[in-house]
Amino acid sequence: MNENVFISLDLGTSNVLAYVAGQGIVYNEPSIMAYDNYTNSLVALGNDAYEMVGKTHEGIRMVIPIRDGVISDLEATSDLLKSIFARLRMTNSWKNSIVLLACPSGVTELERDALKKVAMSMGAEIVLVEEEVKMAAIGAGLNIDLPRGHLVLDIGGGTTDVALISSGEVVVSKSIRVAGTSFDMEIQKYVRSEYNISIGEKTAENLKKQIGSLVKYPGERVMQIYGRDIVSGLPKEARITSDEVRNVLLNAFSKITDLLIEVLEATPPELAGDIMKLGITICGGGALIRNVEKYFYDIFQIPAKIAPDPLNCVIEGTKLFQKTVERRLENGMYKKTRMKDFF
Repeated sequence: MNENVFISLDLGTSNVLAYVAGQGIVYNEPSIMAYDNYTNSLVALGNDAYEMVGKTHEGIRMVIPIRDGVISDLEATSDLLKSIFARLRMTNSWKNSIVLLACPSGVTELERDALKKVAMSMGAEIVLVEEEVKMAAIGAGLNIDLPRGHLVLDIGGGTTDVALISSGEVVVSKSIRVAGTSFDMEIQKYVRSEYNISIGEKTAENLKKQIGSLVKYPGERVMQIYGRDIVSGLPKEARITSDEVRNVLLNAFSKITDLLIEVLEATPPELAGDIMKLGITICGGGALIRNVEKYFYDIFQIPAKIAPDPLNCVIEGTKLFQKTVERRLENGMYKKTRMKDFF
């Protein structure tokens, strides 16, 4: 392991996080890129590109290379990783590296292979793919190696994953493409239908973060927003209440509730008892929505808690999982990844 650098990546729809052994988390920025349409060159990425959302001209196109845990643009994903590590002056770290990629449980083998190919094109020697929700559980501080059932709910930007984990592995898992980005889209649709105003992704996200909730809370307020009147095309403003945003979120969360029910129905009886005692651990950006833990407790009458630092659970889990990777390497459990393995 000495000659191989350990790199782990949480390639999310909302954010990309990168960890390099010995250096910690070296990158944590939005997974969005801006390209010049005329030269097809990369103009900006991360925070710089995010600042450009909704404010560009026709000569610039915004690209999110990874949507719902799936590479939607292979070339852009490669550009993204190369640009991140070039900016950090760490491109050489990839040579003969061991790369751990965290991805949603619903990702297909073809999609996993696409992720592996990107890492290999950067020079990785061994490429491993683990479920995000498993890494999130480790990052949340759960001892998943014990023969005890842990129910983990990871509400990310593109996907929501639910998994029952025991004895170090996932027993049952389900994934749905309903998460942070789709919450924002539903808020946009609501404002358009109720107020005839077209608002941007950032405005919808701000509504969700600032006044969104799943259960009524003291001091609820109204937020003033600005957009474009879809009839006249002129700028227009509206006042949106917490109650309105909550109703939109509750509708979207009903699908996540159904997903949890599916996992609970497939849970072995002995592990069901553990869930009653240990409850649900909530990770990801969706854990930051006000009263999310109370919402799930009210429905299932099962204790629900938000993980410490829910946004970074996955990448923190990959850091801790490094020791397991090292142990398995010593036992010869991993082999070098080769391009011909995919054909």
